[in-house]
Amino acid sequence: MSPVQLEVQDGVATITVDAPETRNALNPSLSRDLVEVCEQVDADAAVGAAVIRGGGGTFCSGAERDLLSRNGEDPADPDRYAEIGAIYDAFVRVGKLAVPTVAAVRGAAVGAGVNLLLATDLRVVASDARIIAGFTRIGIHPGGGHFALLGRLVGYEAAAAIGVFGAEISGARAAELGMAWAAVDAGQVDDTARELAGAAARDPELARRVVSSMRRELGPPAMPWDVAVDAERGSQMWSLRRRDVTAAAQR
Repeated sequence: MSPVQLEVQDGVATITVDAPETRNALNPSLSRDLVEVCEQVDADAAVGAAVIRGGGGTFCSGAERDLLSRNGEDPADPDRYAEIGAIYDAFVRVGKLAVPTVAAVRGAAVGAGVNLLLATDLRVVASDARIIAGFTRIGIHPGGGHFALLGRLVGYEAAAAIGVFGAEISGARAAELGMAWAAVDAGQVDDTARELAGAAARDPELARRVVSSMRRELGPPAMPWDVAVDAERGSQMWSLRRRDVTAAAQR
């Protein structure tokens, strides 16, 4: 059985990374499975939102340590380079899902696992969750566009504390910093995330259009206001026409 599981209910796709022996750490095989599941979600027009979660009470403990060790032996080796690239591909693909995404974070999110939660559109975290970028703690440079992801949510000060100085933050602190929408008791994380996802999933076609506009406007890089006005115009006109046609059909 794949360590990446997909369940679709009421228009919400729940993607669970479940590799308990490594606390849901990312490796090339698991990452490819995650990319494949994202392809399945995008191909299902009935899906209007996705929840990304980790099984066993942990979100994601980052990239597997032996993978990092192997890459340290010869970082320029094409196979080693591709292994790290597969890890990047996983959270980049989550960030490019056609539907709005919510991370449901319990336990620890470490290293690449922080990038995975930052790649989503919205985050619900357990108040006692542990969020640890941790790159500098183990003597490596952050990867995967870490500061671009952090910078779109928190200010310079918090990005420096987390990514440069290695500060660990709780889920409650993440919400205070604007890194998460809500911090709740661990037992409420999944239900809260699914409730939020369900609101978007009521209209999958509209949800996909709206989240696409939001991402293009907010970036990174952010879009100037006057450009955003023009960028939104076509989709808003489409939605007005769509609503009018639907209303006419219901008369």
